[in-house]
Amino acid sequence: MTLTAPPSGRMHPADVARVASVGLRTRRMRAALSALGIAIGVAAMVAVLGLSASSQAGLLAEIDKLGTNLLRVAPGQTLSGEDAKLPLEAPAMIDRIGPVEDVQSTGNTQASAYRNPHIPKANTNAISVNATSLGLPGAVRASVAQGRFLNKATAEQPVAVLGATAAKRLGISKIHSGARIWVGGQWFYVVGILDSVRLTPEVNSAVLVGWPAAEKYLDFDGHPSTVYVRADTDQVTEVQKVLAATANPEKAEEVKVSQPSAALEARAATQSALNGLFLGLGAVALLVGGIGVANTMVISVLERRSEIGLRRALGATKGNILVQFLSEAVLLAALGGVAGVALGSLATAVYAQIKGWETVVPVLAWGGGLVAAIAIGALAGLLPALRAARLQPTEALRIA
Repeated sequence: MTLTAPPSGRMHPADVARVASVGLRTRRMRAALSALGIAIGVAAMVAVLGLSASSQAGLLAEIDKLGTNLLRVAPGQTLSGEDAKLPLEAPAMIDRIGPVEDVQSTGNTQASAYRNPHIPKANTNAISVNATSLGLPGAVRASVAQGRFLNKATAEQPVAVLGATAAKRLGISKIHSGARIWVGGQWFYVVGILDSVRLTPEVNSAVLVGWPAAEKYLDFDGHPSTVYVRADTDQVTEVQKVLAATANPEKAEEVKVSQPSAALEARAATQSALNGLFLGLGAVALLVGGIGVANTMVISVLERRSEIGLRRALGATKGNILVQFLSEAVLLAALGGVAGVALGSLATAVYAQIKGWETVVPVLAWGGGLVAAIAIGALAGLLPALRAARLQPTEALRIA
């Protein structure tokens, strides 16, 4: 930009106006960048807390859907440290407990499953082969994704149903006539694939065969390895207390009883360990934004010395100047905070919708973000405001 000076040596009024306009745009740009730093910090904090709360709400909703009344009974260890076994009659004895609504069981056959007999025996892909009772899907809230589950007829034949993970590891994505896998040294026909189960993930990686078929073809000893118990929701705690003694009256100490939903509830309470890291990064961004606000206000004081001097000459007190510049810093930070809350809330809403969760933005997230932004702005603007207030009118006008 070329500036022309009139013969008197003074700048032309048009040039003065252009310089003032450029200076104003520069100040606005600096202010916008400072507010952006604040906005990024607040947005990060709001998004982290919002996503955590939304994930927690989604997980708790899923727990409510699956039910918290599922109990799992499994063998523990003997006093000598060996693996214990549940009695053959354990499911029937558990079924006699009054508040128990459903009892289903699976038993580990020790067999391995492969896509074909040419797969090396060591490549088991962590797939278990379990005998199962026919009502297992209802007890663990599993649905059949393809095909059908076992019935009384197929439970006696070399027929299998695959868990979701087992199907993927075996490379079976669709059920077709004649589909079969190599189990325990012989062919088993595949008639169904289950959907993924959240509360009982061990079912996902299992090949399920009928109890009679497992005893006939896989040398299964008939002892259940896991008993799934659905109890009256109001009586879960009472049922849990007597399950071990009921399953194995002689050796109750060798029985383990757990509630699968408890693990999910604990996860919902603790959430991700990365939350602290992301909150820390948001705090760093907020601090950087605060430094930007301080820098903007310092430069603003230097550029507006003539304004300060003029106001002081017209009767403004030091307190008036202090309040003016401090208010500007707080307003700048507050605008960044509002923008950050909006961005963080939007990010939370979009991600929650994608995941199918309820959108939850806690008061601590948006309220804390705004308070933090205003506090940072006040602290950042305090020193420049004090500096502006201390300028004497004559000094400010002379320097200007």
